Amino acid sequence: MEKLSRIREKIDKGGIDKRIREIYVDEGRVLYNRNRYVKSIDRFKELFAKEDDIELYSAPGRSEVCGNHTDHQNGMVLATSINLDAIAVAAKTDDNVIRIISDNLPMECIELSDISLREAEKGTTAALIRGVAAGLKERGYKLGGFNAYITSDVLMGAGMSSSAAFESLIGSVLSGLYNNMEVSSIELAMIGQYAEKVYFGKPCGLMDQMACSVGGMVFIDFADKESPVVEKVESNFEKAGISLCIVDTKGSHADLTSDYAEVTREMTSVANLLGKEYLREVDEDEFYRQLPMLCSKASGRAVLRSIHFFEEEKRVKEAVSALKESDYEGFLDVIKESGASSAKYLQNIYSPSDIYRQNVTVALGVTESIIGDKGVCRVHGGGFAGTIQVFIKDEAVSDYKSRIEKVFGEDSCHVLKVRKYGGIRVL
Repeated sequence: MEKLSRIREKIDKGGIDKRIREIYVDEGRVLYNRNRYVKSIDRFKELFAKEDDIELYSAPGRSEVCGNHTDHQNGMVLATSINLDAIAVAAKTDDNVIRIISDNLPMECIELSDISLREAEKGTTAALIRGVAAGLKERGYKLGGFNAYITSDVLMGAGMSSSAAFESLIGSVLSGLYNNMEVSSIELAMIGQYAEKVYFGKPCGLMDQMACSVGGMVFIDFADKESPVVEKVESNFEKAGISLCIVDTKGSHADLTSDYAEVTREMTSVANLLGKEYLREVDEDEFYRQLPMLCSKASGRAVLRSIHFFEEEKRVKEAVSALKESDYEGFLDVIKESGASSAKYLQNIYSPSDIYRQNVTVALGVTESIIGDKGVCRVHGGGFAGTIQVFIKDEAVSDYKSRIEKVFGEDSCHVLKVRKYGGIRVL
């Protein structure tokens, strides 16, 4: 730990620019993030009025890359952390109370003497903080009070998992301040999921938390949901000259819950007809042998979505293999195939309850016409509305951003980089 004023001066003079480049990958965002840390330290001092010893922490947002709608069937996914993040300026206290102010929101105060589940608190930020603390304590880690100011540039509602970034950040702060950063990133992900499912009250898988906590390209196999296989896949998109763009198509996520639920329900119904709980447990050859029966007892869409599942499982493996071999053209081919399967078989590029609003479909069509052989695009995240994902060669980014924003508006295209770090102590 160092004194607030000393750290502020060091950052303001460019003293950690090398560290910032390492974390955020993009040279063009070094000054932005330097100023962001300085402003956050100033805000911390304004809020808590102390010349404290402070530490700085960061946890990224994430993007799903391959494995679209496979995790709920105990499938495999490939996800990545991105260079948008939540950051915290934090200082230890000796009163056993966590005090957090996030941007301009009211202060959250959590007494660590009582971190039991509170039903009335579900759906709140306080529930996430309390849940992370409880998860750490249950695993035998130390807890203690701290003051923190948190700010985030992870886009909300864009499939980047702002809540998982927040959970990873709180876990990283407690790991750093009281446990010498000894809580593993996988444990922090599981703790974050526990906080969100049990304390916050939102059913969720583990993909979001893993990508935010572990960092970089992350392969996850959910065959055993209680103990998923997690592998960090080395990649170097900078060297390959490839950027990641997320385009906000301005479609509303409102009233899409039933669409998401139908994907799970229909895939599960096919698995059940074959005597299994999840599609992951179904032998693929048996699935195809039983197609006459399935087509008579399940909907055609359920069968198509199941075909997507089996093929997507293979594509995840192929994408991982391509990255390991530094075959980025092969990787892009796999992502293109995955996006086509989501459109044709999974059918999650627009809501069947609102067929006249097809922002995602339009964005995909326009993107393909702009980028040609310079990249690939696909629906991003859960789908039906929202965002698309574009892996694009660096030399084509400027033109693409300019042209797609003429369709969806200024700042609708977010040019990102694959970040190799998950939740970390910055300084």
